[in-house]
Amino acid sequence: MEDVYFSVGLNALLAVAVMLLSVYLAWIVLQELKLDVFLKQPKGRRAVMLRLMLAVAIGYLFSRFILDYWDWSMSLRLLVE
Repeated sequence: MEDVYFSVGLNALLAVAVMLLSVYLAWIVLQELKLDVFLKQPKGRRAVMLRLMLAVAIGYLFSRFILDYWDWSMSLRLLVE
């Protein structure tokens, strides 16, 4: 039973790490976008908040894809066992 708890905890730690890394990568990529055209004050607090929200949204979607793919590939092992 202890192995199950360890496995669940390890999966949670992996999910948190992948999520944070994905949000960070999305933040870096969003810095390359020229949002100045769409924003009144591109250096203002609202613009930074918009970039942060976009980074979280994009990072979440990307990390869900990675984690779901990982989970599905691990589940495919069960077909051959």
